[in-house]
Amino acid sequence: MGTSDYAKGPVRVSFLAIDKQGRSIERPTAHVWVAKSLDSKPFLETTARSEDIGVPGVSEKALGGVSKIYVARLRVPQAGKYVMVAEPVGAKVQGAADLDVRDHTTTPAVGSKAFPSNTPTIESTNGDFAALTTADPPDKGLLRYSVADSLAAHVPFVVAFATPAFCSSRTCGPTVDVVDYVRRHLGARGVRFIHVEIYQDNQPPNVNRWVKEWKLQTEPWVFLVGPDGRIKERFEGAVSADELGAAVSHYLVR
Repeated sequence: MGTSDYAKGPVRVSFLAIDKQGRSIERPTAHVWVAKSLDSKPFLETTARSEDIGVPGVSEKALGGVSKIYVARLRVPQAGKYVMVAEPVGAKVQGAADLDVRDHTTTPAVGSKAFPSNTPTIESTNGDFAALTTADPPDKGLLRYSVADSLAAHVPFVVAFATPAFCSSRTCGPTVDVVDYVRRHLGARGVRFIHVEIYQDNQPPNVNRWVKEWKLQTEPWVFLVGPDGRIKERFEGAVSADELGAAVSHYLVR
């Protein structure tokens, strides 16, 4: 599973399907069923679509050579503990995982106000890129603005909490590459793009104060914030350029 923070209502779930040899089974789509238990009848059925992890031709593959991840959009009406079963189309194999849906998410929810974190920028660090990012080369286009300044200016923005150097999960992927790719295509449309690292002094294991302010229990996270300062969309784990670009165009582009 590439996601874990779910609340009743619309739910985005990402996952890999792994064979007995530990290899990712990558197909264009996968059937998904959700039930209260493995023995009960599914009350929800949908299709998960395969999305790129990172930017094709630019990003390195995720841990284990993984380049794709399945993404399913569900609507779960009630909080509870459920079981999700997935079957990649044409693979003739199924996998199961627990789906713990709460009344409220742990991390900031869609519709809530973004926390005015005074995140570091090129200006605030006097151009100390080692203090700003673990990306090599530095992702300069994502380090110009802070969250607090963007909120004060009532400017729509995308903020990614991610660590390029230490994201080792098979399901997290090169999120910063994706955000920078979308910035290059949509940044001129009045939207700011911000990258915030995860760890204190950019070294594991202790997370920094900005991650704590946003109450993030996992990484990476990407939030879309409107000019009113409220979160319009959020992505836990890997997000494809197609997913993010479509969301930015829909929610933030004026």
